[in-house]
Amino acid sequence: MDIVVRALVIYLVIVVLFRITGKRTMAQVTTVDLVLLLIISEATQQTLLGDDYSITTAVLAIVTLVVLDRAADLVKFKSKKFSRLVEGSPVVLVERGRPLEHRLRKEHISVEDVLAVARSRQGLLRLDQIDYAILESSGGISIIPAVKPTRGDDAGDSAAPPGA
Repeated sequence: MDIVVRALVIYLVIVVLFRITGKRTMAQVTTVDLVLLLIISEATQQTLLGDDYSITTAVLAIVTLVVLDRAADLVKFKSKKFSRLVEGSPVVLVERGRPLEHRLRKEHISVEDVLAVARSRQGLLRLDQIDYAILESSGGISIIPAVKPTRGDDAGDSAAPPGA
């Protein structure tokens, strides 16, 4: 039973730490992030297994972690509050071509980061070409391009057909 309690504690600590570090941490894994993840996994292994390196203990730890993860998925599916607590909510970063600086700072994202995503995914070069940029709960940034006005819309023409 000790291994189940250890697995539960480690699972909760890691989920909380990843939640605190922010959404972008998981979306952009750098070399440093990978090294940190490997170190965390080694430290976790030592904590989970202790002095017992048997196959039974390892299997029990793995099964406990997978069951905890599936249980968390089920609770997230059934409870929007729990889902927002664990996953977070989407955050609007750019609105109608205007960067929302306080949100960008809070999420540690620069305007250049948003523009890089806009260039690579939508072929957009400037902020005024972006209607919305949204930091998704997965850590990715969604870009919604600004709609180009049609010829009649920008001139203030009425909808009546010509010659009417």
